[in-house]
Amino acid sequence: MPTEEKISVATPSLFSKPWHLPEYLEAAGPGVITGAADDDPSGIGTYTMAGAKYGHALLWSAILTWPMMAGVQLACARVGMVTGRGLASAFSRKLPRPVLLLIAFALFAANTLNVAADFSAMADAARLLTGGPGWLFVFVFATGITWATIFLRYNQIAKVLKWLALVLFAYVIAAFVERPDWTAVLHSMWKPSIPGGKEGWGMLVAILGTTISPYLFFWQASQEVEEEKAKGRLTVEERRQATPREFFLRKVDVTVGMFFSNVVMFFIILTSSLTLHAHGLTSIESSSEAAQALAPIAGRFAAFLYMIGLVGTGLLAIPTLTGSSAYAFAEIFHWKQGLDEKWRRARAFYAVIAVSTVLAVLFDFLGFNPLKALYWSAVVNGALSPFLLVVLFMVICDTKIMEGQTSPLLTRLVVGITALLMFVALVLMFITT
Repeated sequence: MPTEEKISVATPSLFSKPWHLPEYLEAAGPGVITGAADDDPSGIGTYTMAGAKYGHALLWSAILTWPMMAGVQLACARVGMVTGRGLASAFSRKLPRPVLLLIAFALFAANTLNVAADFSAMADAARLLTGGPGWLFVFVFATGITWATIFLRYNQIAKVLKWLALVLFAYVIAAFVERPDWTAVLHSMWKPSIPGGKEGWGMLVAILGTTISPYLFFWQASQEVEEEKAKGRLTVEERRQATPREFFLRKVDVTVGMFFSNVVMFFIILTSSLTLHAHGLTSIESSSEAAQALAPIAGRFAAFLYMIGLVGTGLLAIPTLTGSSAYAFAEIFHWKQGLDEKWRRARAFYAVIAVSTVLAVLFDFLGFNPLKALYWSAVVNGALSPFLLVVLFMVICDTKIMEGQTSPLLTRLVVGITALLMFVALVLMFITT
C-alpha cells in the first residue's frame, strides 16, 4: 500500500499551482537522459543515412515520433513508479518465463552490437579530432565508461548524463550554419512522403526502431526505481504507487526529454540533407566518412560539431545500453541490482554490464562496417519493439499489476497506435523485399 506521504498530495494543475522552475529542474532526470540517450551514435548514423539518401523527404518522421516516444516512455515510467520494479518484472506477469528470457537475450545481443558500433563511431571521431590510433580510443572509452558505471553512484552518473545531453545542441548549430531554405523545410515537414521500395520502407523502420527502441523501455522504468531509492524508499513496498504530483513532474520531464530528442533528430536529418544529399553523397559507409565529407562541403566547424556530438552522445548512451540489459536480467533472476549498489553486493548485475562491454570491444576488431551495423541494429529494434509494445499495453491496462493506477486513456491509445504503426511499417518492408 502507498505510504501516507504518497497519498496526501492533491492532483496538480497547470493553473491551480504556480510553476517552480527549480522543482522541475530537480525532477528532470530519467526523461531527459532517456531522450538524449536515444540520439546515440546509432541514431545519429541512421538519421545521417536518411538525410544523405532521401534529403528532406523524411523530416516529417521527427514530428510523428515525438508523441509516440513520449507516450511509450510515459507508460514505461508509470510502470516503474507504480510497481516499484522494472519492466521485466511487470512483463513476467504476462509472459511465460522462456519468452521473457528470449527477450532478455535478444535485448542483450542487440545492445552489445549497438555498443560495439558506438565505440567504433566514437573512436573514429576521436581519431579525426586528435590524430591518435582508433583502437586505443576504443579501449579508453570502454574502460572509462565501464569503471564509471560500476564504481560511481546513481546520483553522480545521472548528473553527468544530464550535462552530457547539452552536447546534442552541436547538431542544431551545425544545421543553422548551413542557412537552410525554411520554406522548403516546412513544406517537407507538413507534406509527408515515403520513399518507395524495400530501402525506403527499411529506412522508415530503422528510424522508428532507433527512436522507439527496446533498451529505452527497460532503462526508463528502472531509472524510476533508482529515483525512488535515491529518496530513501529502499523496499518495493515503499516504492509502490505514486502521487499525482509525482506523475505530473515525470510527465513534464519525459515530454520535454522526448521533444529535445526529436528536435535533434530533425536537425541531423536536415544537416545531412543540406550537405551530403545536396552534393550527391547519398551512400555514407562510416561515421568518419560522414565527418570527412562534411568538412569540404559545410566547413571544418560543421565537421567538428558532428564529431564532438558522436563522442558526447556515445558517453551518454552506452551506460543506458549496457545498463538496460543488466536491469532486464536482474529482474528475471531476482538479482541484487541498481547503480547505487556496490560491486560486491550486485556482482551478477555488474557482470552483465562488463561482459556486454568486453564483447563489444571484441566485435570492433572483426572488421564490420559500423554504420551499417548501426542501421541494421535499428531495423532489428524496429522489428522487436511492436511486440514489446503489445505486452506493455496489456500491463498498463491491468488494474492489478498497476496497483489501481493504470495509465490514462490517451497514453494507452498512443502506445496501441504506435505498436500498430510499427507493425504496418515492418510488414510493408517485408512485402516490398
